[in-house]
Amino acid sequence: MNKYRTHNCGELNKDFIKKPVLLSGWVHKKRDHGNLLFIDLRDNFGITQCIADKDNKNFSDLEKIPLETVIKVEGAVLQRSSETINNEISTGEIEIKIKSFEILGKTSELPLPVFSDQEYAEEIRLKYRFLDLRRKKIHNNIIFRSKVISFIRKEMEKLGFNEFQTPILTSSSPEGARDFLVPSRLNPGKFYALPQAPQQFKQLIMVSGFDKYFQIAPCFRDEDARADRSPGEFYQLDIEMSFVEQEDVFDVVEKLMISLFKNFSEKKMLFEKFPRIPFKEAMNKYGTDKPDLRNPLLAHDISEVFKRDDVKFEIFKKLLKSGSLIKSIVTKKTNTKPRSFFDNIDKWAKEQGWNGLAYFSIEKDENGKIVGKGPVGKFFSEDSLKEIMKITSAEIGDSIFMSCSKENEIYDIMSKSRNKIGEDLDIIDQNSFAFCWITDFPIFELDKETSKINFSHNPFSMPQGDIKNLDLSKPLELKAYQYDIVCNGVELSSGAIRNHIPELMYKLFSIAGYDKNTVDEKFSGMINALSYGAPPHGGIAPGIDRIVMLLANEKNIREVTMFPMNQNAQDLMMNSPSDVSEKQLKELNLKILDKIK
Repeated sequence: MNKYRTHNCGELNKDFIKKPVLLSGWVHKKRDHGNLLFIDLRDNFGITQCIADKDNKNFSDLEKIPLETVIKVEGAVLQRSSETINNEISTGEIEIKIKSFEILGKTSELPLPVFSDQEYAEEIRLKYRFLDLRRKKIHNNIIFRSKVISFIRKEMEKLGFNEFQTPILTSSSPEGARDFLVPSRLNPGKFYALPQAPQQFKQLIMVSGFDKYFQIAPCFRDEDARADRSPGEFYQLDIEMSFVEQEDVFDVVEKLMISLFKNFSEKKMLFEKFPRIPFKEAMNKYGTDKPDLRNPLLAHDISEVFKRDDVKFEIFKKLLKSGSLIKSIVTKKTNTKPRSFFDNIDKWAKEQGWNGLAYFSIEKDENGKIVGKGPVGKFFSEDSLKEIMKITSAEIGDSIFMSCSKENEIYDIMSKSRNKIGEDLDIIDQNSFAFCWITDFPIFELDKETSKINFSHNPFSMPQGDIKNLDLSKPLELKAYQYDIVCNGVELSSGAIRNHIPELMYKLFSIAGYDKNTVDEKFSGMINALSYGAPPHGGIAPGIDRIVMLLANEKNIREVTMFPMNQNAQDLMMNSPSDVSEKQLKELNLKILDKIK
């Protein structure tokens, strides 16, 4: 190939026996047997074993080479003996007898071993991310990510989409998260904003007459880190389509996801046609709008049962009268589980800051009467148990977990309890992907602290119903053509059919507290464009990082991101964010003040 290598470290086999080769790479491992030295040489493509015996003039120098030194090796390909073949690597049938070598890149003492997948503190891993990325698992994850993105691009083109790029420097707009602001040198006192998403631009592309757009788009949001969300920046598959309804978007995304997940994973798809679950139904059944449908457990509202006179569970009855709700989860055929199973779940619930989870099992006594077995079972009559069984579809031998709390708390309790109980029962199919659509989101939500009405999701969503005669007097009852795609309890994206009618947009923004002048200022490009013949359009933007995380069977998005920030949105490797010089500040007409309280 060139002066550094004739082959890479992953391609040599028995066909190359006795042929001279040049290899370059990192010293991965060394094994010194006294008279024989083994060096595993690694590059991006694999590992090749190189050997030198005591008679080799380079022996003593090779012994001294630290791990992760970059070297060039010249030698001949030898066949390994049958008992030394390594079937775990592609080059396991051969080895290189070293004739000469050259150090190409020296190394300092390593802060973490590259040959190990041992877990290290986040601070060390991120500070020395270039070393962390050499480790096999994460190195392969990043290559895997590249292949996934390449596949997505090809599939989108097959589906008739064109890839366009949108600006990075844009204007600040109220889209839900905090903006990253960039001061303008040429326009003193004014700021660009890095895009939270290409939302306005992709809609403008539709207004411009293009039919189907996609982009692997960088997005920037000044928000806190989570396991499934990187702070600072992330990438999404941005999609927009003209002259479409909600189901048209679903059809495109389902085709892409099925093809993508089948190509890159051996796990089965539980649904070829993704279930459509209205938001309200999702909250009632699963306690969340991000349900993991691999878990068969459901939540049921049994508040009405506690209004009966023959239910003596006074604590719950009292809370019910003060406005709380009572929700339950049924576990099938668990009455024979040891007491420790139930107590451990109750203990876990208390550790979450709740009052625990009350529970009982449904059984028949010696007379055939239905009874509740367990700490609170005695508080229920046979008739009340029958009513619970009817509401929840519970049967003899099943168990009931219950919680009582205010509406804004009970959904979270049910969601987390459902996950916990499902895990403890080992009923979540880990070898599958379960996609679903959450639909019919409310356009607005009420801020309980300020009593202010806010947009619940994207402010550009089209309301459902007769647009010409839309009743805006009850804004909290309005639903949007807005949807989320969820897989295994992970929200991959939100999307919507867009509001392309300026007059209607002004009305909806006014409900959220934005007057016409503010809307014109914040969304001038959008509003102006919609006034010149805008087609009905809609789209979605699944997160690339989350998709790769699921496909790679990782629990943290950091493991599939090349250079992530830490929890405080700091790049420890590049020392970012950093101070800037007085000269730079002066050019930007900025001055650093003491922290504003």
